[in-house]
Amino acid sequence: DKDDVEAAGLVKFDFLGLRTLTIIDWAIKIINVERATKGEGPLDMKSAPLDDKATYGLLQRGDTTAVFQLESRGMKDLIRRLQPDCFEDIVALVALFRPGPLQSGMVDDFIARKKADKNTPIDYLHPDLKPVLAPTYGVILYQEQVMQIPQTLAGYTLGGADLLRRAMGKKKPEEMAKQRSIFIEGATQRGVKDERAAFIFDLMEKFAGYGFNKSHSAAYALLSYQTAWLKTHYPSSFMAAVLSSDMDKTDKVVGLIDEARRMQLNVEPPDVNSSSYMFTVSGTRSIRYGLGAIKGVGQAAVESIMAEREANGGFKDLEDFVCRIDAAKINKRVVEALIRSGSCDRIGPNRASLMHALPKAMQLAEQGTKAQEAGQNDLFGLAPAPVTLETGAKSSQPIETLPEWSETIRLTGERETLGLYLTGHPIAQYEREIQAITSGRIADVAGAKPANAGEGGFRYQGKPVTIAGLILEIRKRGNRTTLMLDDRSARLEVSMFEETFQQYRTLIAKDQIVVIEGNLRFDDFIEDWRLNAKRIVDIETARERFARRLDILWPDTATNGSGQKFIADLQQVLKDYRRGQCSVAVHYRSSDARAALTLPDEWSVKPTRELLERLQQLVGQDGVKLVYGPRVE
Repeated sequence: DKDDVEAAGLVKFDFLGLRTLTIIDWAIKIINVERATKGEGPLDMKSAPLDDKATYGLLQRGDTTAVFQLESRGMKDLIRRLQPDCFEDIVALVALFRPGPLQSGMVDDFIARKKADKNTPIDYLHPDLKPVLAPTYGVILYQEQVMQIPQTLAGYTLGGADLLRRAMGKKKPEEMAKQRSIFIEGATQRGVKDERAAFIFDLMEKFAGYGFNKSHSAAYALLSYQTAWLKTHYPSSFMAAVLSSDMDKTDKVVGLIDEARRMQLNVEPPDVNSSSYMFTVSGTRSIRYGLGAIKGVGQAAVESIMAEREANGGFKDLEDFVCRIDAAKINKRVVEALIRSGSCDRIGPNRASLMHALPKAMQLAEQGTKAQEAGQNDLFGLAPAPVTLETGAKSSQPIETLPEWSETIRLTGERETLGLYLTGHPIAQYEREIQAITSGRIADVAGAKPANAGEGGFRYQGKPVTIAGLILEIRKRGNRTTLMLDDRSARLEVSMFEETFQQYRTLIAKDQIVVIEGNLRFDDFIEDWRLNAKRIVDIETARERFARRLDILWPDTATNGSGQKFIADLQQVLKDYRRGQCSVAVHYRSSDARAALTLPDEWSVKPTRELLERLQQLVGQDGVKLVYGPRVE
């Protein structure tokens, strides 16, 4: 250990590797490629000014997700309270956000003094100490200050001051008594009164345990500032670099994608003809998803795709793709992951058609490979023609176009391969009914911070509301469970006691869409709204409970003789969902007649998702509508 190393006459060095340095490096490389295309010189982070107002504006808003050292909830709260406006404040933030300063009251004093609170005047302890304590508004925050104070007031050497600092940190009584007398004697010789010298020594001793190495804090603060500056001025490049650094951690990617969207950056789906292994910038405010972030697609597979694409041009269709890729690195399972993630959307009609055509395309590719290896041609013409630089691609028949997957299947594929819903949201298909059975969207119900405790009477007491959303995460702490609910408009933290959790635990699962009744109030600790849950139902149960009528629009295609077929098909669909409480009405419209027919009670149905999807396949997306009764509350 350190002591044994020093006893042997050696020096122990600690070398710290930081992923943030890699992120900054990647971001600058992305930026400089773009700058080169515009004829601009390369960016050098050393030239970034440390007094950029826009960067401090980002910090003061607490928009510090992905900013080094400043992205935790507690740190964001501290930043919003402190409102940093200079580099010294960032250095102080890193040092202040530790258990000792937070629990000692030092943080509150620091903030009050910075804001020139008349009840907390700045006290430099002694006029000679103003240069030492001015950067921290009179608060002893850094180890260097603990060393500078005895230097300035008591004539300590640097080495002696460091010994004093160590003694204070280890709190050895005999050593402290010895240092106390040396400090007071040295200070009084320089005109400091005994009482003041003793007071300053006691204060130093108290805060020495909290002191943080300023050189360490300043180095971290520089990286914090540089990442904040990049996020402010080059948001796409910075977020692409951050996403690439965490692309093997799906949960982190999901959170960063959300942050990119909050920053109004467009996150484009992965694409076999455009994407690289890492996330890239595809426009001023656009990021292209990296193929390496797709589950089941390894780096060797992506590099093989990119090499072939660069050598012989983009892929024309699915058959062209599977015939040109290296079968030793890319098997059927990899291609399936690419299709389900949306990476092949531009080389086929839709994902359902691509997946249906894949087995035949893989067979043709395999036959072509075998024929090429055997040095012969397939006599029956089943093997694909080889790709040449002259032709660019073989000739092939277009694949059969099938109806696209349902929204549920398509988004499930994205969730399983990307870890998130990229091109849609599961709640989208329920928005019409959610509007009917809830108090409103989260953004509308839990919007701006209330101006005062009396606003609406619910800042502290809470008001009854009903909210619907997708459960993004579940956290359990003690006898309380916290959910993060998302409805595309915003997110809301929902908390419940153990009794409520146990009552509804079968409904509480990640990616489940639920309807929650409870009291909404503004939580001053998290500086946001919180819903205290009382009752929970899943969206299917809520629909079945509150849907009063199912309207079905007679399709234009059901004319003349085909009308009888439509009636038979409709009967076949409805019969599996009878015995429900929701009545069914068929609305007939033609050029010369209109009628609405409400079916008898024995044809009332349970309006499940499966029923609605089957009906939509029969009459189209806009041909099915649910009419609701009173709201949940």
